[in-house]
Amino acid sequence: MACAATMELKGPVSDQEKLLVYSVYKQATQGDCNIPAPPDTDMKAKAKWEAWNGNKGMSKMDAMRIYVAKEKALKKNDTG
Repeated sequence: MACAATMELKGPVSDQEKLLVYSVYKQATQGDCNIPAPPDTDMKAKAKWEAWNGNKGMSKMDAMRIYVAKEKALKKNDTG
């Protein structure tokens, strides 16, 4: 559900954009990262954790605003 709109896009979405959408979604729905860092050997999980943990201190409302704005921008770029 977190990135449902992102996954429906036809055009390419960069990994950085996916991480941003993921991280602000998690911040908006759960607040500050509350799980321990995964091992460095799990690169995908580590990248997601670092992206979410990088939002520490951001309010849920600010995260929601960023999430909606990013989804709108990605959708606009996808439709041309």
